[in-house]
Amino acid sequence: MTSVANRTVTAVEEAERHTAHNYHPLPVVIAEAEGAWVTDVDGRRYLDCLAGYSALNFGHRHPGLIAAAREQLDRVTLTSRAFLHDQFGPFCRDLAELTGKDMVLPMNSGAEAVETAIKVARKWGYKVKGVPDGQATIIVADGNFHGRTTTIVSFSTDPEARADYGPYTPGFRVVPYGDLEALRAAIDETTVAVLLEPIQGEAGVLVPPRGYLTGVREACTERRVLFVADEIQSGLGRTGATFACDDEGVVPDMYVLGKALGGGIVPVSAVAADRDVLGVLRPGEHGSTFGGNPLACAVARAVVGLLATGEPQRRAREVGEHLHRRLGELVGHGLTAVRGRGLWAGIDIDPALMTGREASERLMARGVLAKDTHGSTLRLAPPLVVTREEIDGAVDALAEVLKSAGSAG
Repeated sequence: MTSVANRTVTAVEEAERHTAHNYHPLPVVIAEAEGAWVTDVDGRRYLDCLAGYSALNFGHRHPGLIAAAREQLDRVTLTSRAFLHDQFGPFCRDLAELTGKDMVLPMNSGAEAVETAIKVARKWGYKVKGVPDGQATIIVADGNFHGRTTTIVSFSTDPEARADYGPYTPGFRVVPYGDLEALRAAIDETTVAVLLEPIQGEAGVLVPPRGYLTGVREACTERRVLFVADEIQSGLGRTGATFACDDEGVVPDMYVLGKALGGGIVPVSAVAADRDVLGVLRPGEHGSTFGGNPLACAVARAVVGLLATGEPQRRAREVGEHLHRRLGELVGHGLTAVRGRGLWAGIDIDPALMTGREASERLMARGVLAKDTHGSTLRLAPPLVVTREEIDGAVDALAEVLKSAGSAG
């Protein structure tokens, strides 16, 4: 019989034996969770400072979201889009109102929503803009992360995401992120869309120069090109606003949403746009068996209801200011830079001290879960329900990690 002390080791070994190694998780095996905290199989508690890459913006097992899921589980969970159900119209209406758009197309994963946006943009280009068939191009930024499908990795600049998956899908032009002049120069008569993350998450929470998003919006309007904002990680409260684009008062032609839309309970994604864009689709031209299912719509409606109060956004702003103030104190003391907005931060650790992976492991030993990306960069994205005191605990733990590494050096 496995002892309590060995449960983590046994579970990790089992996963290693029977799982394809497409991830390199930290050796923690979560068994329970609530709010901003998780508990592993051996009873150890950790502050979750990753929040499922923003899928858990409202915390683990949010009471209102769990209630919405339970109520729907007792009624109907799946119908397929062959039929309507009583949650579908209300969800699409509520999300349309939140985004300020006419129409919504629900899907499941973020990558599926991005693929939907690409297909809609191309179809719009052919049917509305008049681009010759098969010649549509879409401009993207280097360092992007929009998903893992073969089409999406075709325009990735990350070798780990892209290598060995060719032949690659054509029709994309990559420009430097934050370089407005390069973007303007890449637009021509075949360009149907500019697809960007308002803040690049996987790249290390990179915030573009002030005025960049405004310039992108202006360039797209001038050249009759769709501005598609991938707000899968940055949207739905994470940055202290409903959408990261709100910080510059920019409204894209298409929002691509996911992660937090499912409330940490079910995968839900969606594309929102006005009728002159999403209206190009006709029955049979695009679909998804589970997209817009009753359970997903019920949970996502509850998520939209939370956001409509403005409370999650307010918390992200206020507690996020505290997070960035505390992290700023560590710059020059083991950190070389801090970026981000709201409850989202990318922190660069002095590479002479340790890698991001080593920092994640040392934080885990101190009861804080975070995730590295690209060398010595660490990402922090706690649930929006996190308190100032909990933020202090996480930053204090990071300070201890940095100090101990500096002393050892």
